[in-house]
Amino acid sequence: MTKFKAWINAARLRTLPLSISGILVGSALASYYGNFDLVIFWLAIFTTIGFQVTSNFANDYGDGIKGTDNQNRIGPKRMLQSGLLSRKALKRGIVVSIIIDVLLVVSLLFFSFGRDELGWILFFLILGGLSIWAAIKYTIGKNAYGYQGLGDIFVFLFFGLVGVLGSMFLFIKTIPLSSLFPAIAIGLLSAAVLNLNNLRDHQSDKESGKNTLVVKIGFLNGKLYHLVLLAVAFLSILMFMIITANNWKEYIGLLAFIPIIFHATKVKSIKNPAMLDPELKKLALSTFLMALLFYFSYYNFS
Repeated sequence: MTKFKAWINAARLRTLPLSISGILVGSALASYYGNFDLVIFWLAIFTTIGFQVTSNFANDYGDGIKGTDNQNRIGPKRMLQSGLLSRKALKRGIVVSIIIDVLLVVSLLFFSFGRDELGWILFFLILGGLSIWAAIKYTIGKNAYGYQGLGDIFVFLFFGLVGVLGSMFLFIKTIPLSSLFPAIAIGLLSAAVLNLNNLRDHQSDKESGKNTLVVKIGFLNGKLYHLVLLAVAFLSILMFMIITANNWKEYIGLLAFIPIIFHATKVKSIKNPAMLDPELKKLALSTFLMALLFYFSYYNFS
């Protein structure tokens, strides 16, 4: 494998649609509530991609040096574990990625707030810094929160509430109460993707000391928790549509829950964790599909 391909693998491009989902929903909400700007939209997309790539580099590094990524791991090959990228190279990649993130955040805030809204600029700079911190501290460091069963909470907060509500605020400078429902839905679906990953890896995580929520509550309870996440996500998005929809077209996003229902049925019946690996892609892409359908349903094309 070439170095270029190794870096592409370390970036884990298949995780990007999920990270973009929150921006799509937040941008659609902004348009629905009255304002949209194409420059802010694309800068927000590139910023969230930057955060996700930083997180993926950091996860490869953190799990690699802790020995969590080993020969017992079920999922895709990791670059540090396989020796295709060195510790030094991955560290350098993380630093370069953070620099790019900072430049993107500053550019996004400049186009959103200009030079006058210094208070909001400072607030979102702090939020951006916390996003970078969360991307790194999931697996890196002595007190990595991913090793303490807190990953689900951080994913819910940053993929859901921050991703959806934060991106929406960049456009309209307010947060309507009803917008909490789609933000909760995206956050729960994103947490479900992480939970599925932890269900798949629960045995190797347990052996290597990575105390994810699934390791703490057990495989069967982890599957039940997974179904609850999916059900509440559906109810949240449905509640928003009941409150706001003016015609049947605005319910189209619910179609994405058809494959999610099949996914939930499959997860419920699976006993071998290795069989969960294909379900990760299905759930992530179904979440992305829901975000896309939501975008085209609620974006104001007039």
